[in-house]
Amino acid sequence: MALARAHLESLLRARQLDRTLTTALPPLDPRDEAALAAAGITALDATLGGGFPRGQLSELVGPRSSGRTSVVLQMIAAATSRGELVALVDVLDMLDVESAASAGIALPQLLWVRGHVVVNAGMCRDLNQRALEQAIRALTLVLQAGNFGLVVFDAAEAPAEAVRRLPFTTWMRLQRMVEGSQTACVLVGAEPMARSSAGLTLRLAGIGIRDQGIGISQGRDEKGIVQNGVGSSGASRFGNQLFDGLDFTARVVRARAREREEGSVALATTA
Repeated sequence: MALARAHLESLLRARQLDRTLTTALPPLDPRDEAALAAAGITALDATLGGGFPRGQLSELVGPRSSGRTSVVLQMIAAATSRGELVALVDVLDMLDVESAASAGIALPQLLWVRGHVVVNAGMCRDLNQRALEQAIRALTLVLQAGNFGLVVFDAAEAPAEAVRRLPFTTWMRLQRMVEGSQTACVLVGAEPMARSSAGLTLRLAGIGIRDQGIGISQGRDEKGIVQNGVGSSGASRFGNQLFDGLDFTARVVRARAREREEGSVALATTA
């Protein structure tokens, strides 16, 4: 039995999978600012105890229009304002450069890796899978290079089936790769991907649309679901109102610091 265990541990070390459980990692000191990467959103950073943990793989998840892009842009802007280098692996090549600049991102400090996964690939599922695997390889190279204060892997709009088909050991390897570094690695998706990561999982949910007037109706249907200016036909009734932003909530689903688990905060974006 002892010989078999030693052999198994040797194989795990060879594949850099010998330390994947959060209980094997030293606890984070919430007072150590160097161990955290602030998101640049005061209320969110307070809920997270200072920001996203460095040297860990964390997740930012939520459906479309839940505030994912706004939070990512603010995180990158905060990192570049601290003088850090940032890498964005943009799986579907969806970054809008003008929006990034408007958010305060120092573009010369941003490495933008552009992917080409197709959302509606039809029969080209294998092509999508290969493209997603190439994006993972790009993320691996970025993490191996080091020197990045923040690395974001944005697969939020990638086909869910392609993401689920990735080997679960993928995330373990990435966690092992970033462990002990000063890099905060954040995976962005519609749903959790790396459930065994030692970082945190932050779930976003949209709760309303704001405008510069009184034109957008809001209420609840017979099932209690909030409806924001959407009629029975599904068309938005914006009228002559100017879209101003989204209200959304951020909830900490899981974190290494247990006292911050299940915390939530209301946030807002401005168009």
